[in-house]
Amino acid sequence: MIEDLIKGNRSYRRFYQETAISRDTLTGLVNLARLSASGANLQPLKYFLAHTPQQNEAIFSCLAWAAYLKDWPGPPEGERPSAYIIILHDREISQDPGVDHGIAAQSILLGAREQGLGGCLLGSIQRDRLQELLALPPQHQILLVIALGRPKETVVLEAAEPGGSIKYWRDAEGVHHVPKRRLKDIILN
Repeated sequence: MIEDLIKGNRSYRRFYQETAISRDTLTGLVNLARLSASGANLQPLKYFLAHTPQQNEAIFSCLAWAAYLKDWPGPPEGERPSAYIIILHDREISQDPGVDHGIAAQSILLGAREQGLGGCLLGSIQRDRLQELLALPPQHQILLVIALGRPKETVVLEAAEPGGSIKYWRDAEGVHHVPKRRLKDIILN
């Protein structure tokens, strides 16, 4: 059921790093994005796939994790992602990617979840440094990084009361809590 798949598609930030993800798996996830909607059908997105320890370390070094968890610098060695998909905008195809990268990212993450994997969208990226480390052509603008792996944490959804905090948090057992606004609070009519 799609609702269960969406509920299970959380921002996982700790993984079983030793669980490898193959290039074929990453390619299959990108194929889901390829088949998804694109504004004016321009299809301006390109993808960089990473699944080797060397590539993963280079990418990890350019990311910032979990802004609301002020004292947490990101997953330690052993709990880092097993793979990454970097979503790029090819500026030779269009000047503006519109919302294509959001659609593509959701397709990738739902596909990953269906396979028992989890991921986290990262937008806090040292883009210039990552562009250089990966020797990406200048017309390819980094939009998002998707960290992927077999989740090593529990993420639970809970109701956010009107006027209450929507900041995610971790309890003493390391369970990640994500307050979500109630449906009746977001539908206006």
